[in-house]
Amino acid sequence: MKTSSNATTRTRRERPSKASKERADGAPDSTRLIVDAITTAVVEHRLAPGAKLTEQTLAGIYGVSRTIVRQALYQLARDHLVTLAPGRGAFIATPSVDEARQVFSVRRHLEQYLVEEFCGKAASADVRALREHVRREQAALGKPDVRGRTHLLGDFHVLMAQRLGLDVLSELLSELISRCALVALMYQSSRAAQHSSDEHLQILDALEARDTPRAKALMEAHLRATEDSLLYHPRTPSIDLREVLGQSR
Repeated sequence: MKTSSNATTRTRRERPSKASKERADGAPDSTRLIVDAITTAVVEHRLAPGAKLTEQTLAGIYGVSRTIVRQALYQLARDHLVTLAPGRGAFIATPSVDEARQVFSVRRHLEQYLVEEFCGKAASADVRALREHVRREQAALGKPDVRGRTHLLGDFHVLMAQRLGLDVLSELLSELISRCALVALMYQSSRAAQHSSDEHLQILDALEARDTPRAKALMEAHLRATEDSLLYHPRTPSIDLREVLGQSR
């Protein structure tokens, strides 16, 4: 996937603006809108693994043809967020335990490189941007907006890459974060958002001090703690597509 206020396929997971939803000729990019909406719903824990994505229902929600919906589902399948089952339809992917471990393993390797790059190249303004982001995380913890803080926690990692202009890395992290969101939905997690945000603050302090070994160790521990908090007991809550996606329009 190419997931961040919309932890999605975009360079940063931001909710697409009205302008970005439209082509130069003013016609809405409906395929991208559907892809972004479904990805956002996954990241915000509103669409669960195994949820069926009915073409007709999606076409009705977005006022488009089933051909447009099918194009969006094919793209989501390429991004590993959707599984296309012949004769059965499209479903939000259900990552296995092994796949979940692989996703976290890849993230650990990428983010070790990211920490090195940030410590070596980041300017003071980049550090300030991360500190403001963590401030927003901490403020969100005291509010009932679970979606908002879920986005913010994932965005911290993508923002590091963005501030350095590492577009390819930010896109890779966005995809992996979306897949991590699926893992967190698929398996019960005992980890509190407060822990993740506090660890972000510790990582940031080490980054600001340009203490590369400490920052790398903290990032490694942070990602391993997130993975280890998963209890690996699948859950399958029921989902109403109109209720979940209708409110995102």
